[in-house]
Amino acid sequence: MLDPQFRTVLDTLTAAGAVPLVRGSAPESRDHYRELSLSRRGPGFVPEQVAAVRDATVDGPRGPIPVRIYTPSQDRGRAVTYLHGGGWVLGDLDTHDPVCRRVANAVGAVVVAVDYRLAPEHPHPAPLDDAAAALSWTAAEFAGRPLGVAGDSAGGGLAAGAALRARDAGVLLAAQLLWYPTIDPALRSASVTENGEGYFLTAKDMQWFLEQYVPGGTADPHVDLLAADVTGVAPAVVATAEFDPLRDEGDAYATHLSAAGVEVRHVPGPGLIHGYAAFLGAVAAADTRAAEVLAAFDALLG
Repeated sequence: MLDPQFRTVLDTLTAAGAVPLVRGSAPESRDHYRELSLSRRGPGFVPEQVAAVRDATVDGPRGPIPVRIYTPSQDRGRAVTYLHGGGWVLGDLDTHDPVCRRVANAVGAVVVAVDYRLAPEHPHPAPLDDAAAALSWTAAEFAGRPLGVAGDSAGGGLAAGAALRARDAGVLLAAQLLWYPTIDPALRSASVTENGEGYFLTAKDMQWFLEQYVPGGTADPHVDLLAADVTGVAPAVVATAEFDPLRDEGDAYATHLSAAGVEVRHVPGPGLIHGYAAFLGAVAAADTRAAEVLAAFDALLG
C-alpha cells in the first residue's frame, strides 16, 4: 500500500492545486515546479551542512554550462556528476540542492551539479551533450578520484545516456546511480497506466515532457535505453518506486544491464512515489530508502 505519509503529502498537494506539474507553457511549468520545490523546505528550513558550495561554469558544446560544486563534510576522495530531474524541461541547481548535499555527504564525494540546457528550447541531444561535457570536465578536474554519474527521473535517463557515452569515449566510470530513471520514450510499460494518475507524476505529464524533449519520438539508444548495447557500461544502482509510472521501465533497465553482464544493484521502493528523494526530511520512508540507495552507490564507488 502507499506509504501513509505520502498519502497525506499527495492529499495536501491536490487540495492546494499543486498537481499536475505541467502548467500550460514551459516557462509557466518551470515557475510552478520551482515554487513547489522550494515550498517543501518551509520557513525554518536549514540545508544539510557540507564543507563548501561554490558556483562555476564549465565549457560546453554551445557555451558555458553553469554548475554547482559541493565539497562533502568528510571528503573520501570521490567525484560525482549530478543531473537533476524535471522532465528535461523543469528544474535547476536550486530545486535539487538538498539531494545534492545528501549525495555529497552520504558517499563522501565532491558533487558537480549540472544546470544543463532545457527543452523545448533545447531538445535532445542538447541536455545529453551538456551532461556528457560536464562529466568529462569532472573527470579532468578531479583526476585520480573514482568517478560516478547520478541523476533522478529525467536526470537519471541522462545519467544512463552519459554513462554510455563515457564508455565509448574511454572515460572510466566507477558507478552510475539512476534514481527512478526515464528509460522508455514510448511509455510502453504497464505501470504508466497503473500509476498514471494520482501519484504526483502523471502519464500526461510524461507524455508532454517527451513531446518537448524528443518531438516526433526517437530511436536513439541514448534515450531509448532498452534498445542500447550496454555491454561494458559502468556498474549501476537502479532505484525505483512502487507507485511510479516509470517503475516498470526502471525495473526493465536493471534486468537489461544485468543480462549484459553489468553489475547492478536494484533498490525497489515499496510504498513510495516518483520523486521521493525530493521529500527527504518530510517522509520517513523516503529517508530510509534513500539511505539504502546511497549505501549501494557508495559500495560501487569503492
